[in-house]
Amino acid sequence: MMAEALWTIDELLAATGGRLHGSVTKSLTAVTIDSRAVGQGDIFVAIKGEKHDGHDFVASALKAGAGLGLVSRVTPEMLAAGPVLEVEDDPLRGLEAMGLAARARSEAQIVAVTGSVGKTSTKEMLRTALSASGETHASAASFNNHWGVPLTLARMPRSAAFGVFEIGMNHTGEITPLVSMVRPHVAIITTIAASHLGNFASLDEIADAKAEIFSGIVPLGSAVISRDTPYFERLAAAAWAAGVRSVVSFGKHPNADVRMERVALLPDCCCITADVMGETVTYRLGLPGEHMAVNSLAVLATAKLTGADLARAALALAKAAPAKGRGVRERLSIGDGELLLIDESYNANPASVAAALGLLGAAQPPRGGRRIAVLGDMLELGEHSPELHAGLLEPMDAAKVDVLYAAGPLMANLWSRVAESRRGAYAENSEGLREQLLKGLRPGDVVMIKGSLGSRMGPLVEAIRAAHPPLAKET
Repeated sequence: MMAEALWTIDELLAATGGRLHGSVTKSLTAVTIDSRAVGQGDIFVAIKGEKHDGHDFVASALKAGAGLGLVSRVTPEMLAAGPVLEVEDDPLRGLEAMGLAARARSEAQIVAVTGSVGKTSTKEMLRTALSASGETHASAASFNNHWGVPLTLARMPRSAAFGVFEIGMNHTGEITPLVSMVRPHVAIITTIAASHLGNFASLDEIADAKAEIFSGIVPLGSAVISRDTPYFERLAAAAWAAGVRSVVSFGKHPNADVRMERVALLPDCCCITADVMGETVTYRLGLPGEHMAVNSLAVLATAKLTGADLARAALALAKAAPAKGRGVRERLSIGDGELLLIDESYNANPASVAAALGLLGAAQPPRGGRRIAVLGDMLELGEHSPELHAGLLEPMDAAKVDVLYAAGPLMANLWSRVAESRRGAYAENSEGLREQLLKGLRPGDVVMIKGSLGSRMGPLVEAIRAAHPPLAKET
């Protein structure tokens, strides 16, 4: 039986204005830009990246089962392998056209999320919570840039009741064209913090860049903004100026519309009582950390604004699990005992590192165990970088970290402030830490690894896993 089509060729022709070469014989059930992950019936979009041109892989993708190639130039090899849809200019423009068409045909309630910290985790909480009320489509991984957003839109089935989109930025002006495609009913800003500060003159400029998300909100849409950030009034003013129907605030602030009344922070979860726009809700969040608890308030606000069942959304949050590299906890075998690995390796800025240190501080090592922080450079912080790295000593002390392993010339600013008794090892890069870190671990330790993507802390996570077999994941 043929799988239900995500796209028909007539829809694609109408959306892209392209020219079809060959005959489409498979049900077009998905969209991909990765030839290594092609499935039967996929539309393979031949995007040109920094290192590779997707056109070089169209023929192999079609031979692997793709139902159609989306290209801007046609070769005999492609035509021999299967059908291709030729568009003018650039296949990325064709993907954007598909995204716009998918948004136009959708009757889903659409949510967009941005913020300096917590975008992906909040997006995943929204996926979990809204799924309790209807079919929910959400961004994969951190697909939040100029190709990730249109790809996520193009993948949205017409049957979805909710759509959740993460939108990121490194520079002013990046969010505006992305949110104009998404056109959310609800736009969320989690917080404003020193992320990508090297590309901005101040946090004020970061706040204004994040506020671009309000420019795409549909008429009578809503903004959901952290009440705890000192930029709340600035962000709210931008939302009102963009013509939103309502601004809903969330956080610990006494004036928040969705307010945290009580929270119990446990090693692997949170128990929360919140006032959600006048309605008291008590729930368990299957993620640890106060920062996660606060962002779950934005999720409940969104559930209410989109017409989802609030009680079901709150109940579903017990099943929330951390995304890869964002707090995944794993118990590993070591010697005659075990160690707990907390993988926070996806990315880093001062706020997210402080939150990750908070998770480490909440862990309770058994007798003889230690809290170990393995930190790599936080990148794109500009001239403020040395002081921001050195400033991590305060949250490190608050978390009662016993041992620090540090990698990178920027993290040397923290290393120099740490007492000799707390020093594990320092290296110029993460690879230089590998051997000393593995040798330094012992039963009972709790190890948290964090750093910017460019610091390559992920391989250290994999090295620990390879050396010490997993017992069971704690999610």
